[in-house]
Amino acid sequence: MSRAKLTVVISQAQGKNPAKRALEESLAAALIMESGLDVSIVPYLYDLHPDHTGRMFLESISGDMAVLSWMYPRAAFWLLDRDKIKGHFGETRLKPPVDEDDGEAPPPKGIGALDVPDRQIYCIDLRDANNHASFVEEVLRIAAECRERRAARQPAALPAMIELGIRKASDPPVETPVFSPEQLLQTPDRRWYPVIDYSRCTNCMECIDFCLFGVYGVDTLDRIMVDNQDSCKKGCPACSRVCPEHAIIFPDFKTPAIAGAAVGPIGNLKIDLTKLFGGGDALAIAALERDRELVADGRGAVGLTVGIPKRQADKAPAVKDDLDSLMDSLDALEL
Repeated sequence: MSRAKLTVVISQAQGKNPAKRALEESLAAALIMESGLDVSIVPYLYDLHPDHTGRMFLESISGDMAVLSWMYPRAAFWLLDRDKIKGHFGETRLKPPVDEDDGEAPPPKGIGALDVPDRQIYCIDLRDANNHASFVEEVLRIAAECRERRAARQPAALPAMIELGIRKASDPPVETPVFSPEQLLQTPDRRWYPVIDYSRCTNCMECIDFCLFGVYGVDTLDRIMVDNQDSCKKGCPACSRVCPEHAIIFPDFKTPAIAGAAVGPIGNLKIDLTKLFGGGDALAIAALERDRELVADGRGAVGLTVGIPKRQADKAPAVKDDLDSLMDSLDALEL
């Protein structure tokens, strides 16, 4: 795939929602008319298995990418990373509205991804605007940004050579696979599995201790990984509730924080808002979700006796601030 053009990938929604299909078609028709773009459509990213033509197409792309899908950008980016479609996270200007009082969360400090090539991957949520024009404008801005970045890295004469398709004699031959639209759009089976955000993951291993279905494993560097994704129980997000850094994503789950919405601490505190709004304790909910799947498998429930995080047991009590005092007051009132 040419590095001179920005590759734009539109990932279709699951199902046949007419409004979503109309937006996808309008967007594709408008982008195809723009120069400097390679535009393709694939099925829903989360469902693409390793042998699906759409997945193989994504793996063949070597340059910058803009991926438009019906999921949060964080979920789409780390889903691609899991599928070995790697790059640096490209910032987009199309974002959901943010409460001004929320402020900016500090950047997460995770173990990071490995073997990241020198390219940008921009992930855009197709739920962030109601018309295709907004997305076209942002894609064109991204394309211009990518051209400027490439020009800044290359000798003066090289950008023109690349735009004209002129290769240096020393360049190795490039074989780009060609896939027809029919091949790309083969309908995949629906899937369910966790995606790890390595920008947040600290390799604490609490997920592998909690999950009793063999989903998690470690790689040759002893880093946590999703080893047997199809062993995950459909609809169960329990391990994401256990993760202390909110690093485990289930892109199809209904709760935004679990589905990959931006999350972060408030000050130096992490607050379980489910407790504030009467939803119950996250660990208790996770244990119940895990027990339900164990019983469905013909195994015994284990409740809170297996794999429950011990991270708070040896931690010295912190000095309480005003927010802690507010939470204590609410607990005392049994709200």
